[in-house]
Amino acid sequence: MKESRALQASANISKVNNQSMEKVKPSRVSNFQVLNNDSTQSKYGGTDVSSPAYTEEFFTLESTPVTGDSVYNSSSVVSVSSYRSPFSPHCSQSYASDLLQHHSCDYTCDSSFNGSSVLYNEEKLVHAPWMLKNDLIGPESADGDDIGSFSGMATQPLSSTRYDKILEMAVLMDLKQLLVTCAERVSEADSNSMYERRLAVSAAEALMGMLGRRVSVSGDPLQRLGAYLLEGLKARLLSSGSIIYKKLKCNEPASSELMSYMHVLYEICPYYKFAYVYANAVIREAMENESRIHVIDFQIAQGSQWVSFILSLSRRPGGPPYLRITGVDDSQSAHARGGGLELVCQRLASVAEACRVPFEFHGAGISGCEVQFENLQVRQGESLAVIFPYILHHMPDESVSTTNHRDRLLRLVKSLSPKVVTLSEQESNTNTSLFFQRFLETLDYYSAIFESIDAVHSRDDRQRISTEEHCVGRDIVNIIACEGIDRMERHELLGKWRMRLSMAGFSPVPLSSSVSTATRELLRDYSTNYRIAEANDALYLGWKNRALYTSSAWR
Repeated sequence: MKESRALQASANISKVNNQSMEKVKPSRVSNFQVLNNDSTQSKYGGTDVSSPAYTEEFFTLESTPVTGDSVYNSSSVVSVSSYRSPFSPHCSQSYASDLLQHHSCDYTCDSSFNGSSVLYNEEKLVHAPWMLKNDLIGPESADGDDIGSFSGMATQPLSSTRYDKILEMAVLMDLKQLLVTCAERVSEADSNSMYERRLAVSAAEALMGMLGRRVSVSGDPLQRLGAYLLEGLKARLLSSGSIIYKKLKCNEPASSELMSYMHVLYEICPYYKFAYVYANAVIREAMENESRIHVIDFQIAQGSQWVSFILSLSRRPGGPPYLRITGVDDSQSAHARGGGLELVCQRLASVAEACRVPFEFHGAGISGCEVQFENLQVRQGESLAVIFPYILHHMPDESVSTTNHRDRLLRLVKSLSPKVVTLSEQESNTNTSLFFQRFLETLDYYSAIFESIDAVHSRDDRQRISTEEHCVGRDIVNIIACEGIDRMERHELLGKWRMRLSMAGFSPVPLSSSVSTATRELLRDYSTNYRIAEANDALYLGWKNRALYTSSAWR
């Protein structure tokens, strides 16, 4: 009897896989697709989750109108410019677990995950476990229960029998399907009755046991990503709200170690440099005829990003202008530097003196959320430029706090009448999305990130393992496990940032050919899988056909 059931299950799963699950892989499109940012009418689990109306033009790099070639190799920039990576959380704890105890296995999974999350056949991906379940046990439950509802779709009432079937099917799932199935069980544990929660938790724990044998921090990109997603799912299942983050295993590395990790990521991926090269080019162009320049950097970090800028000013015909830089900082950056902002001041002052550029540095040793007008020391007669490099998504918005530091800071900067403002952010949608939607987006987005790292470093490289753990892994755990004020990683798509900036009174600065050329030259020495595309007065940096980062200018 068991053999017969197993054969039938195998046949049914094979049939569904052939007919449906093949469509889980991202497809490619030739036209712009419309994505409603955050939870606005986005379709996951077959349900429309409504929030204030907002429509975002979302595209893959292959479908984007691009001026000129979209693939370049790029030159390296010397020295790490930031302790906190584009992926790093804005918190004082670092993520360090016993992931290294996971063992690699012979299980092979498809790690090609090149498309955007909106390119999924989303319903197939989200509903796949339920399709498999219904195919195995039929449309009606054995005990005659009424049909229930989960995620807006008709399903069977949760029961131990059904969970048994899910676990039976899980053995034949690939890693991606298993991760999604486990996340769905964790989502059920978040929302169901006590009895159903116990069943969902039990099933989730069993699926986590299977995942533990398939993921590895030294495996292929999906196996490595799966290791951190699994840790996030475990942490989420363990508790909720503020307790979750406190229960994550943390072990802050020494500043020298952390700088080493950041330097590795800085050199092997163009993500840091993309933001800074773009900002420098925009500011140089905007300040071409100004004699006194004030730059406010909301993530000064090591300050290395301004070395080339100072050098370019020294070559200006007629002599260099007077330059003042205000660097906003926090305890994390100080920890990575091994000292306070005086180290940044000394370094930049030394460069400016060598280049004979009149220079002044002002340090604001506080987090962005604490910044007030008096911290920025704006003076009359100076032309002001402000940059936000991968920092605004750490600011809590209206969904977290009535203070809404994200929009407050934009309004504050607008009140300073800057000549130009640059914004660089991850092109991902994890701010107000519900947990399961957020999981799918994270799975998609970070698959591309891990693939890009995989193209440079060997899979058993201990330095790469530590870099991914401290610079990427803990961000993933934060996105998956945490809610409320404890979730620091709250990314938004460019369309939502555009709306926020417009509401604060900003208007976009058209993308010039000189800025575009300077940024594209960045990719000359990198893999040809990196792409740069132009759209809506912004630049998009992506891996293959997945947009990952955006940079835009405002006034």
